[in-house]
Amino acid sequence: MDEKASYKDAGVDIDQANLFITKILPLIKQTSRKEVMNSIGGFGGLFHLDLKKIKDPVLVASTDGVGTKIKIAQMMDKHDTVGIDLVAMSVNDIVVQGAEPLFFLDYIAIGRMDVERNVKLIEGVVAGCQEAGCSLIGGETAEMPGIYGENEYDLAGFCVGVVENGRIIDGSDISVGDTVIGIASNGIHSNGYSLVRNVLFEKAGLTVQDQLDGLEQSLGEELLRPTRIYVKPVLNLLKNFSIRGIVHITGGGFFDNIPRIVPRQCCTVIKRDSWPVPEIFRRIQEIGHVDLDEMFRVFNMGIGMMLVVSEKEAADILERLNILGEKAYMIGSIEKAASDQPSVSFI
Repeated sequence: MDEKASYKDAGVDIDQANLFITKILPLIKQTSRKEVMNSIGGFGGLFHLDLKKIKDPVLVASTDGVGTKIKIAQMMDKHDTVGIDLVAMSVNDIVVQGAEPLFFLDYIAIGRMDVERNVKLIEGVVAGCQEAGCSLIGGETAEMPGIYGENEYDLAGFCVGVVENGRIIDGSDISVGDTVIGIASNGIHSNGYSLVRNVLFEKAGLTVQDQLDGLEQSLGEELLRPTRIYVKPVLNLLKNFSIRGIVHITGGGFFDNIPRIVPRQCCTVIKRDSWPVPEIFRRIQEIGHVDLDEMFRVFNMGIGMMLVVSEKEAADILERLNILGEKAYMIGSIEKAASDQPSVSFI
């Protein structure tokens, strides 16, 4: 008689998946806003949009992942921070348009159900949602043996927010003479890790346990610093100030992200020495002999979010950011672009 086949024998354990859901339900409830209408477990998450606070709502959506930073988490066997990165990458992308994040969904793809590890992942997502003020209203954990190795996983996240139609920030109000304010990052954040791993691990032969001069913790711990979430300080500023443009410095660094919101007739002039560059970037550049322009094209170099504001409000905005506990600096200005001038230049 032929042996009976089962889903578990094929690599998918439904009982462990159900145990995982049971363990994360109390965590997810910690992110609930009053607009959430159902608990996790339905076919879709329900969110009642409160139109009393907003007259002409525009929904803003974003999706992103964590990239190969996940490899560092796996090398460290530390999985409680990449969930914060996952939330940060999407909520930071929508707040640049003036939108308040409302709800978030996650997607975890795994080779094998590891309940303890996956709970750690969700703990990070929950922490990120709490920091951003949005609700985790659903998600999916997909066991895919044969696609992912037994201890491998990948993450994706999806965020929806809302902004008043007349208050969308798109950079169209940016003009010559405006000031650029940079808000400090928490290190590398979640971009450029393919170059990081190539330089530090493949070429230099370092390990996550190594301690480099100038770093306060091990290399692995430094590389796992979670991406800063800028939602609360930006929304606070928008209550009292007119922010003309906001740039999230992610993949593409300064050179590719700034032109996304600055008008073509303008040039953004950045003063390279106007803020302290974290030591980790200096070490990557030095060890890998990476060209400085390449560093600014790949990494945030210590500035995770940029604000373009009127010159007359710049000092007050900088003071507010400092009161909110943010490290912020006046790092540049908007100038009229010459015919042969690039859209971003450094002095």
